[in-house]
Amino acid sequence: MRYAIYYAPMPGTALHRLGSTWLGRDAHTGEALVQPGVEGLQRLTGHPRRYGFHATLKPPFALRDGLAPEALMRACAALSADMAGFPVMLKVGHIDGFLALIPDGDASRLNGLAARAVRDLDGFRKPPKEDELARRRKDPLTARQDFYLQQWGYPYVFDDFRFHMTLTERLDPGALDRIMSAAQSHFSAELAEPVMIGGLTLFQEPEPGAPFLAIRHFPFTRSTAEAAA
Repeated sequence: MRYAIYYAPMPGTALHRLGSTWLGRDAHTGEALVQPGVEGLQRLTGHPRRYGFHATLKPPFALRDGLAPEALMRACAALSADMAGFPVMLKVGHIDGFLALIPDGDASRLNGLAARAVRDLDGFRKPPKEDELARRRKDPLTARQDFYLQQWGYPYVFDDFRFHMTLTERLDPGALDRIMSAAQSHFSAELAEPVMIGGLTLFQEPEPGAPFLAIRHFPFTRSTAEAAA
């Protein structure tokens, strides 16, 4: 069983509905959803559908031996109580051929949020085994990324973190423009206004390869004035 700390829009919001429909699954309920009528979309969203519509803050990890999920939840609640919500502008873009919702402008507050999640909750993470480290190293890593992998269990944190809400598998150049145009149309109304980042969501992978499920939301409760003081 693994856990992950994600940003995920709250159920009932337009962004949650749009993202879940695009991927074909609601990660809060586990319900399969009818996707937009875009050619090949079901095939091109298989991997992100398993993880659910989200942006990774602290990547999936197994709990350290002797620690209980309830302790992780208390730590998530404590972290969220020390955070204030903030708005960001998002847009449909691509990272290394994957379509995603990415920041449209300053991402410093998103980067700071992810850094806190990685640091503050790392005591709950069971160190990866050698086979997992070897799997991560199949893709070439910089020296800094390899250090992050050893220190934090994942290579793309801190200076190498890029906030993104994955929408597809890696696309070939022939499909990229077509699917991007469809995604821009699908999300256009919601992305015309800032998106509020208002909490953390704890996801769980019940067993290896199973779809991730959102099991608890932790709203940010610190006021903006307190955060600025």
